[in-house]
Amino acid sequence: MVSSTKDDKQPPRAPLEMQHHESPQRPIWQLIMVSAIAAGVQFGWALQLSLLTPYVQLLGVPHAWSSFIWLCGPISGMIVQPVVGYYSDRCTSRFGRRRPFIAGGALLVAIAVFLIGYAADIGVSAGDKLGAPTKPRAVAIFVVGFWILDVANNTLQGPCRALLADLSGSNSSKIRTGNAMFAFFMGVGNVLGYAAGSYTHLYQIVPFTKTAACDVYCANLKTCFFISIALLVSITVLALATVSEDVFVPEAVDKSNGKQMVFFGEMLGALKEMSRPMWILLMVTCLNWVAWFPFFLFDTDWMGKEVYGGEVGTGPAGQMYNRGVRAGALGLLINSVVSGLSSLCIEHLARWVGGVKRLWGGVNFLLAVCLAMTVLVTKMAESERQFTTLPDGTTTPLPPNAGIKGGALSIFAVLGAPLAVTFSVPCALASIFSNDSGAGQGLSLGVLNLAIVIPQMVVSVLSGPWDALFGGGNLPAFVVGAVAAAISGIFAFTMLPSPPPDVVLSKVSGGGMH
Repeated sequence: MVSSTKDDKQPPRAPLEMQHHESPQRPIWQLIMVSAIAAGVQFGWALQLSLLTPYVQLLGVPHAWSSFIWLCGPISGMIVQPVVGYYSDRCTSRFGRRRPFIAGGALLVAIAVFLIGYAADIGVSAGDKLGAPTKPRAVAIFVVGFWILDVANNTLQGPCRALLADLSGSNSSKIRTGNAMFAFFMGVGNVLGYAAGSYTHLYQIVPFTKTAACDVYCANLKTCFFISIALLVSITVLALATVSEDVFVPEAVDKSNGKQMVFFGEMLGALKEMSRPMWILLMVTCLNWVAWFPFFLFDTDWMGKEVYGGEVGTGPAGQMYNRGVRAGALGLLINSVVSGLSSLCIEHLARWVGGVKRLWGGVNFLLAVCLAMTVLVTKMAESERQFTTLPDGTTTPLPPNAGIKGGALSIFAVLGAPLAVTFSVPCALASIFSNDSGAGQGLSLGVLNLAIVIPQMVVSVLSGPWDALFGGGNLPAFVVGAVAAAISGIFAFTMLPSPPPDVVLSKVSGGGMH
């Protein structure tokens, strides 16, 4: 483990280590202001999840491109967050270390959302034909905008969480509180995003959004994105105007080694020099996301296929599938409400169960149970499914009864609590372990992000073939997720070290705070 003691003639730091010129701890309202930025970011994410898939079909995106488009999130997260974290640790701007990156990320989000919303209009202006099944120019604009949006979101979130740790000083309790507030506002953003996306007449507020190239659905998406931009920019400007940062003054460094491999050399060094607690944290986080990502990918598809018995396409089976997807969207809305409320209770729950590691381990077991329960709900839906015969002789399934639908929605609701902990505790522990080892907050959170995005990429690539081995459907991936969640819970209980006590760690960063 990297030593946290310091003296005037210390040997050169290991690559993961970073000096901290801390300010005194800030009042809690400043943590709330910074955390509120998450609501603007998550509002846009919720719109992506609920509205962009049909929009992609409207533009005629080829099926072969779909996986390429949706992989951009994990890929950009794997590259952008560590890079942004590294340079935000060393930024000497007069505006502070984190605030320039937060402002730049918000600006990029606004540009990306504009490109996505106006992709159809720009495509027609550039030569796409109205009514054509595929609009290649619009698709190109959309893909560029989508990639920029993922880069922008990763540019925003890493420095936001790092700023929360900076404002908390070395108080581990305050770091956890800041990350819990961040998770709470993520829940708020999700609720607002899903609610806005479900209201089909929102475009009437700005009727100019409906054009020859952009139908009612497209205009509604465009309006939602306008609201997203306004919300994010307003919150970001208010937060950056009211929460100041001290100018970072780096210690003298030896320039004899030149600047080659600066970032990648430190990133490699970060992985080599990580303390044992950070390695265990990465392992538990990785398994945790192997469990979560199948559900994120296929939750509404599970409702449409397994619970409602529909099929993707047109006709009665397609209509039943769409009803299931809408029911899944309702489940996501309920999930977001529960997640937001649970975020406010994380600190109290951690004390009640005996620490954050026990809380995280416990909710991982709850996640495993919920994913396993999808098998039971599916089997019950299949056994009790009823069919009707249409006048043309076509047999179509009827919606599930209230008990089965309620059971499925209950899974969405209960998963809100583990989700709140997932969005809060790992980042808080990374910040605390980072303080204890003298590591830079930005780079440490960037390294943690690798344990989140790599499982996403693996699941994205392998879940489809894995499900196909067992005859299709979503249950095989959910079962793997349940097993991974259980293993993650076991490792959290048995191997993850407890964070420092809820007091200021005077040994950190060369001096104690009050």
